[in-house]
Amino acid sequence: MNRTLRRTVAALAALALCTAAAPTAQRQPAAASDKPPTADAQWIDRATVVWKAEAGETTVEELRSSRGGALRLSPTTLTAAQKAAHPHLAAFPAFSVDPRDRGRAATALRGHVTAVQRAATGDHRVLRRTDVQIPGVLDDLYASAARRAHLGPVFHDGRPTLSVWAPTAESVALELDGRTVPMRRDAASGVWRVTGGADWRNKPYRYRVQVWAPTVQEVVTNEVTDPYATALTADSTHSLVTDLADPGLAPAGWSSLEKPAAVPARDARIEELHIRDFSIADRTSAHRGQYLAFTDRRSDGMRQLRRLARAGTSYVHLLPAFDFGTVPERRSAQAEPGCALDSLPADSERQQSCVGETAAKDGFNWGYDPLHYTVPEGSYASDPDGPVRTREFRRMVAGLNRTGLRTVMDVVYNHTVASGQDPRSVLDRIVPGYYHRLLDDGTVATSTCCANTAPEHAMMGKLVVDSVVTWARQYKVDGFRFDLMGHHPKANILAVRRALDALTPAKDGVDGKAILLYGEGWNFGEVADDARFVQATQRNMAGTGIATFSDRARDAIRGGGPFDEDPRVQGFASGLYTDPNSSPANGTREEQRARLLHAQDLIKVGLSGNLADFTFTDTTGRRVKGSEVDYNGAPAGYAAAPGDALAYADAHDNETLYDALTYKLPARTPAADRARAQVLAMATATLSQGPALSQAGTDRLRSKSLDRNSFDSGDWFNALHWRCRDGNGFGRGLPPAADNEAKWPYAKPLLTDEAARPGCAEITSASAAYRDLLRIRTTEKAFSQATAAGVRRALSFPLSGTGETPGVITMRLGDLVVVLNATPERRTQTVADLAGTPYALHPVQAHGADPTVRTSSYERSSGTFGVPGRTVAVFRR
Repeated sequence: MNRTLRRTVAALAALALCTAAAPTAQRQPAAASDKPPTADAQWIDRATVVWKAEAGETTVEELRSSRGGALRLSPTTLTAAQKAAHPHLAAFPAFSVDPRDRGRAATALRGHVTAVQRAATGDHRVLRRTDVQIPGVLDDLYASAARRAHLGPVFHDGRPTLSVWAPTAESVALELDGRTVPMRRDAASGVWRVTGGADWRNKPYRYRVQVWAPTVQEVVTNEVTDPYATALTADSTHSLVTDLADPGLAPAGWSSLEKPAAVPARDARIEELHIRDFSIADRTSAHRGQYLAFTDRRSDGMRQLRRLARAGTSYVHLLPAFDFGTVPERRSAQAEPGCALDSLPADSERQQSCVGETAAKDGFNWGYDPLHYTVPEGSYASDPDGPVRTREFRRMVAGLNRTGLRTVMDVVYNHTVASGQDPRSVLDRIVPGYYHRLLDDGTVATSTCCANTAPEHAMMGKLVVDSVVTWARQYKVDGFRFDLMGHHPKANILAVRRALDALTPAKDGVDGKAILLYGEGWNFGEVADDARFVQATQRNMAGTGIATFSDRARDAIRGGGPFDEDPRVQGFASGLYTDPNSSPANGTREEQRARLLHAQDLIKVGLSGNLADFTFTDTTGRRVKGSEVDYNGAPAGYAAAPGDALAYADAHDNETLYDALTYKLPARTPAADRARAQVLAMATATLSQGPALSQAGTDRLRSKSLDRNSFDSGDWFNALHWRCRDGNGFGRGLPPAADNEAKWPYAKPLLTDEAARPGCAEITSASAAYRDLLRIRTTEKAFSQATAAGVRRALSFPLSGTGETPGVITMRLGDLVVVLNATPERRTQTVADLAGTPYALHPVQAHGADPTVRTSSYERSSGTFGVPGRTVAVFRR
């Protein structure tokens, strides 16, 4: 596939992952007046402007500022260093700021700056005029000093100093508890500061910033909360002068909290969950939908987490829990659907319509719409007004740690909920035009579905690092998952790693080197293919110890993709070729067989940890490296070591695994076989080298009633159900029309089909079988190879080649043999080289929860393994 097509595929894949971030942009589009004029000149440092304007002997170019007069320009060329720093500008005309005028740059930037081209003779008429992008010159002038600044509220001997970076502001004042206090500007850093008394503690405040706003083309006075806020009032109207080191904010035992032992990143087994989903429907929880639900040790949800922790799950990954912008924080202000939802038919349109009527005002959203990056979200607290959310977030972390689970935060620094003069725009109303990534014409990039931030700019990059360190030090968070990490520079993510590594138990109360980092390394948008900087993408992050999600095996397991017009496209676990459905999208029998065998090669690469240099015989008989196996025109293998790639079969994005299999398995498939297909699909990630993630409830056949994008679908479609008699979420009506209506003709007959609705037997058996596989993965060291060389020595696929059985993968790993039989029938696999070697079904499975896997067999004389249909069997020598 050519590069353009690959980038389109990547963008579509990312769209499924970032539509969660778009509710505000979708529900409240920017007003026409919020669109800035063209700004196609870029002031990249104090000496240089890049502008798509060709200079001539009859023209004069200059910068003009409403504060600093005119700065003369002359044609020049970019240096090699400048081209490396701004590769997307390398081909544009460049102009040098006259050395005599460079000293006025700081003053000029505090006004409206335009680039002007005028005639050199005659009436000197203006030929061209454009606004000017200023992030580069701001970094050149201020970053060196500003990077060292401590921003937000900082306490010394009980007295707070409040600091905000606002280098272009005409003035900044502090609005504190109803009065206005002037602030002083530091010329070197562009930081405004004020120090107060001990009586300022926990008082509400905002900054009053007078600044030129390009989106409205005038000087405005913005009353803005603090980007470095540590606490907030309800609905984020004001920041609070709060000291996170205040002992009153620490729950009992916080300073001596004992964490579960850290595991190497390659062994992390991660359960991804949404705080509200976890407990909102749990009748046994005293704190439904809240942080404190994780302290309800006897609730059904916490009992399930303990079962998973005992089986080998090591982390809980929390969907965004920072302050986000699309949920009313007071429960009294949250709307609820006005229908008797549980009385409606399983295939009705009414549920989604009713949920949609209140979606903008209900208590549910995934939260990929950041407002304040370093304050816990208020809607999950028992009281959103004040520092209660700080105490309760900490109690949540402690509750999870005491259950045997470490905590990962899903962080979304790649975009904000709004930009420009939108009331929910924090960063852009303090330093307009700086914190967001601008396109060549000056408009804000929105490839992430919201206003993209620019971590390549020094102070946005600093905000990312400072925020992560605060969560680690002050909240004892054990890991971070970066949303759309490929939109960050690799250097920024490595700076995060270095800052965390510097944290020590003696100095900071946490071991920063034990903190886990991973993210979405997708390659798309205006930054694609390292267009602006070296990105934190799958390929580029290999070898850093920071994992990226691997979509290779995921797609091979499930089949098709989230944007298929026909959702019945099958894959390895969903019956491709071996149990075909009726969809013509699957192609001919020959095409299905070829696709299935290639999918098996992709899964083998995934089982190796997606290693680029893992070598095996593919299903065409060629000896190949993982990097030589094709994935939509890109290398399937990209990792340098186990731990570089994170395996998963489903996450919060796209249909749940159960819903995807429901679409893809033949309609006649019994519920028991659907459950077995689910466990087999999960096993391909669970038993891989490197870290693996599973969406909460997937082991319990979780459904969202076939919803592809449930970011704003309310509790009705999203809530987890921990008691099997309450079902798995399937058949709760047709999924919301916005993202699913085109699939309703496929969904409607399925939602009323009893064969697709699991009962307690299927739900409990699938969960128990999954936990057996977790135990094997955790206790068998062969699954935990520390190096690529170790994987190459231990792992092989002895039956791979032209004679490989379609639908069956046989893996040899040290003293283990694993057979993944995705076909509906029992299959035998003869490994002649093992004839005479004693093997038996692994004790965990031999004495485990699944009676079907116990019927697996091994004939020592021939080295033949027999495995039932839709079963994963692990044999041990």
